[in-house]
Amino acid sequence: MKRLTISQVAKSANVNVETIKYYEKRGLLPKPERNGSGYRQFTKSAIEDILLIKKAQDIGFTLNEIKHLLEIIKQEDYFPTDEMHAFALATIKEINEKIAQLENFKLLLEQASDSIPYSKQDCPVLQKIRKDGFHEQKH
Repeated sequence: MKRLTISQVAKSANVNVETIKYYEKRGLLPKPERNGSGYRQFTKSAIEDILLIKKAQDIGFTLNEIKHLLEIIKQEDYFPTDEMHAFALATIKEINEKIAQLENFKLLLEQASDSIPYSKQDCPVLQKIRKDGFHEQKH
């Protein structure tokens, strides 16, 4: 089986060499064999794994979630149905919370853009930051 250098894998997967090292450090990629000079020697499966990681990131998964997904994918007879269902429900809840947060942020920016403030005290964005910042510190 032909072994690939880290730069060959990086080029094939369209990522930076440091990205591969980071994925390896985080446990997303298995530690590759090393040649006599100590250089990493990858198989083509490393490219497939990196492409899968990038696709999962594009969808919105975190690296920790991707690590778990890779573990599931690598085990042919293993699919934790209940765990995947619970994960999906929890993630939907998180997404809905993020959407609400972004909608509030958008509303605040729309209020700020409706009229240009003449001073710092009139700026709704700065007012919100000050109000919420001081409010949270009181708890």
